[in-house]
Amino acid sequence: MLLCYITDRSQFSGDESARRRRLLEKIAEAARCGVDFIQLREKDLTTRELELLACEAIRAVRENSPSTTGLLINSRTDVALAVGADGVHLRSNDISPSDVRNIFGQHPNQHDSGATDRFTIGVSCHTLPEVRRAVDHADFVVYGPVFQKKTVSGRHAVGLEGLHQASQEKVPVLALGNITLENASACLQAGAAGIAGIRLFQENEVREVVNALRSLPPLNVVD
Repeated sequence: MLLCYITDRSQFSGDESARRRRLLEKIAEAARCGVDFIQLREKDLTTRELELLACEAIRAVRENSPSTTGLLINSRTDVALAVGADGVHLRSNDISPSDVRNIFGQHPNQHDSGATDRFTIGVSCHTLPEVRRAVDHADFVVYGPVFQKKTVSGRHAVGLEGLHQASQEKVPVLALGNITLENASACLQAGAAGIAGIRLFQENEVREVVNALRSLPPLNVVD
C-alpha cells in the first residue's frame, strides 16, 4: 500500500514561523513512520520561499527516513530539480509526465549520480481520461475527490465506482478526498493502491494512521 501525505501549512495555527515549524515537524514525523511520499504543496509561496522550505523539508525527510520516504514538489519541476528532491507531483493540467522525464534526463540528480530512474512523478487526476493519459510515464496518480460531494473548484465526487474504474488502469491509483480511517478500507476494496490525504495525516498521530492503514485487508481477488 502506498501512502502519500500532502502538506498544507495553512491548516496549522500560529504565525508563519510557527506554521512552518509545525509543518517541518509533521514532515519529519511522517518520514519516521514510513509514509511513502510527502507532497510539498505550498502553492502560495514565491519560488525562492518554496526552494528554502523544500531544502528544509528534504533535510527533515533524509534525517528521518534516508531510503524510504520520497519528497515530491507540487507542480514545480524546476524547483524539484534545483533542490534535488525525489520527484514532482503534477496537476492534471500541468506539463505532461513525459516532458518531465525528458527534462530530468538532461539534469542528473545532484545527490546521486545515476539516480535518474528514481525520479518519481505523481499526477493528480479527476477523470478517467486524465488517468489514462498519465499511465505511460507517471509512477502513480492521485484520484478524487472520492467522497466529497462538491469541492470549491466545482468538482463532484468520483465515488467508489469511479475509483474502481480508474484503478483498472495500469498505474497505481491513490484515493483522495475526505478519506478517513473508517472509509479507507472501502477505497482499497475498490482497487486503490493506496491513500493520499492532508488532514488524515496532519490532524492525527501519523504512526497511528500508518499502522491502521497498513493493517487493512488488501483487495479481495475473485477468480
